[in-house]
Amino acid sequence: MAQVPATKKMKRRALRLAAMLSPALAEKLSPVTSERAALALRAATAGTPRLRAEEVIFLIPLVGPHHVGDWQAVVARLAQTLESFRRQEGAWRAVICCQERPPLPEGLAEDKRISWLPFDDPTPGNDKWRKLAALCDHLGAIASRPAYVMSFDADDLLRDDMVQEMLERQEAGYLVEQGYVMDHATGDVALAGAPTAAMPLRKPFWKLCGSCLALLHDPALPQSAAFLRAMTQHEHRMFPYLAALAGRAPARFRKPAVLYVLNHGENFGARRGRVGFKTRFVQRFRITDPEELSQVAQDFPAP
Repeated sequence: MAQVPATKKMKRRALRLAAMLSPALAEKLSPVTSERAALALRAATAGTPRLRAEEVIFLIPLVGPHHVGDWQAVVARLAQTLESFRRQEGAWRAVICCQERPPLPEGLAEDKRISWLPFDDPTPGNDKWRKLAALCDHLGAIASRPAYVMSFDADDLLRDDMVQEMLERQEAGYLVEQGYVMDHATGDVALAGAPTAAMPLRKPFWKLCGSCLALLHDPALPQSAAFLRAMTQHEHRMFPYLAALAGRAPARFRKPAVLYVLNHGENFGARRGRVGFKTRFVQRFRITDPEELSQVAQDFPAP
């Protein structure tokens, strides 16, 4: 299964305008699978009160040991990601999908909030999207109450108070517009965010990293899991558009919410030849102020 191509921007605008009038009208514009799923969810929830989320569920597609050169290093970075979840205030769960159960260190291995979903599809090639599909299909077995669902890469870190913010604000979803990108090879860190007059070439975090969107999920609605499954088959740049098309336009987190580490040797993007422009992004917008760098270290502490 390959990643689904993005819809052209002009067609996205037309579909969003049509959906505001009627999902049925938008259906006449030949939407792709994810857009049809978004319109179905929009129609199913139109005019209904928003449910209150009771937990956050993180879906983690983990690269298999046969695809990497240093499995122990991959597991160590996964452990750092999970530790960033364990520092959160509020209810959360994480599901890791991989061919092999990762040997987590003591403490994490016993944490009942962390589970493993076996993956045995032998189809050759990159399997990240098949794992995301399996994780979304698995929601029916684990999600019995309304929750925010967030796909999360196994080498990113979540800021300490983000679960609490989600559960207190109770928005339809949350988008990581501001977040940090660290080049592991150099130690340099840049702040990704919306372009400004002073930084017109800066990019929002959600255009750089897949750990960027949490959406409200209603386990009682089959259209909800179906939409999450279809959405995650796209590159993350499509996520905000599809969420809005589904009637779940996300709010922005109040603070830089995620730290994305690249050039550590086993990045998913590196296996696709997609890291170079991100390395250049870090150098262009590198943070040099010592106090700001110290604050980043405090907000994303190393285990």
